[in-house]
Amino acid sequence: MGKPTGFIEFQRLSEGYEAADTRVNHYKEFVSSLSDSDAKTQGARCMDCGIPFCNNGCPVNNIIPDWNDLVYRGNAQQALEVLHSTNNFPDFTGRICPAPCETACTLGINAEPVGIKSIEHYIIDKGWENGWITPQPASVKTGKKVAVVGSGPAGLAAAQQLARAGHDVTVFEKNGHIGGLLRRGIPDFKLEKSIVQRRVVQMEAEGVVFRTNVLVGPDSIPAGITNDAKEVISAETLKSQFDAVILSGGSEVPRDLPVPGRELGGVHYALEFLIPQNKEVEGGPANPINVKGKHVVVIGGGDTGSDCVGTSNRHGAASITQFEVMPMPPVEENKPLVWPYWPIKLRTSSSHDEGCERDFSVLTKGFVSDGNGRVKALQGVRLSWEGGKMAEIPGSEFEIPADNVFLAMGFTNPVGGVLESFGVNKDARGNAAATTDGPGCYATNVKGVFAAGDMRRGQSLVVWAIREGRQCAREVDAFLMGSSVLPR
Repeated sequence: MGKPTGFIEFQRLSEGYEAADTRVNHYKEFVSSLSDSDAKTQGARCMDCGIPFCNNGCPVNNIIPDWNDLVYRGNAQQALEVLHSTNNFPDFTGRICPAPCETACTLGINAEPVGIKSIEHYIIDKGWENGWITPQPASVKTGKKVAVVGSGPAGLAAAQQLARAGHDVTVFEKNGHIGGLLRRGIPDFKLEKSIVQRRVVQMEAEGVVFRTNVLVGPDSIPAGITNDAKEVISAETLKSQFDAVILSGGSEVPRDLPVPGRELGGVHYALEFLIPQNKEVEGGPANPINVKGKHVVVIGGGDTGSDCVGTSNRHGAASITQFEVMPMPPVEENKPLVWPYWPIKLRTSSSHDEGCERDFSVLTKGFVSDGNGRVKALQGVRLSWEGGKMAEIPGSEFEIPADNVFLAMGFTNPVGGVLESFGVNKDARGNAAATTDGPGCYATNVKGVFAAGDMRRGQSLVVWAIREGRQCAREVDAFLMGSSVLPR
């Protein structure tokens, strides 16, 4: 530890933000990385604890104290090597991860935690700026072929690890660009797509083959799920052409809201709004859903709902209201009770700061038609919560204008037809059944077929997807070669 008293001397410094009234006029990232001197100061705040809880708080087990110290000492290049040893894509996590590592920071017990995410963002940006990040092709090829189905963070992490181990890896993606929801679901103002594309270019140089617009498994998938496929490959064909298959698609089936008026025009799943917007920003056709001057209601209080808020602000919506069925969480958590675990607390995103009315303990009862098949209002009722059970409050019914409603209540499970086509068993939630512990972890009931990421664990964080992709890659490598030197 370079500065034993740094956590006493220095205060936490957050990254800079472009002002809300100007950033809503564009879709570019608006968070600026720390300067060299600020990053050094923030690195000095790390206490180098005897037990660094941040390592375990991080799903990929980043070696956080080590690269904090290296940044403090001005050695960003070595810090990058340490960071990359556990995380293939810190340029993703340094931008969109909610940083459970900071929740687990020992300093956070009675002070502001170390700004771990901002330091990670600094390290990876320095790496790209200085040309330190280059392809790492395998020196020896194994002759083994692996198919990866789905190009989100789990699929990309698995593909990169296996390619570097010498295997011939092909990634199949049903949509037109690589990246999964990193590319299509998350708005550019949080993660510009050039950040994803430069990793695709790196992986191509490492030997990974990407095949887009290819649906693997079923002939079709349910409505409401984006599918740009122009070609279908059966599960049997894939199993016959490859030595191993990794199913790493997303948990894409959105949770619906079966209330009167759900069928009205203007009521959409969140991704029906977000995905076309991302395509438009990348030079595609205009988003068919335009909420300029409209009254927008977002149902669901998570990240997807927040993304709908930020996108609606950039469209120029007349008003934006976000409803959450759960009660409003506390502004500050009870740290002695919850540390070092992820707390339930009120989280305000940059999109909320741009303009949004948030309301909690609200149940949507139905949507009102304008007489021409479109929604014009939302009917709701307020709730009371006792013992974890909700009850409607008599006389609290209300109605608000709603020209567009976005359902952002999460996702229930992956597309079932994909798992069924491979004959993979499912768990009680409809995910691929595969354990993460013991012999044969990440392996499904079908020999040579593995599952990782949201398709196995359900809807989760990008950092969990990267973890599962890396761990699954090790298991696939061991399956193919008898043993593996890949890190778990």
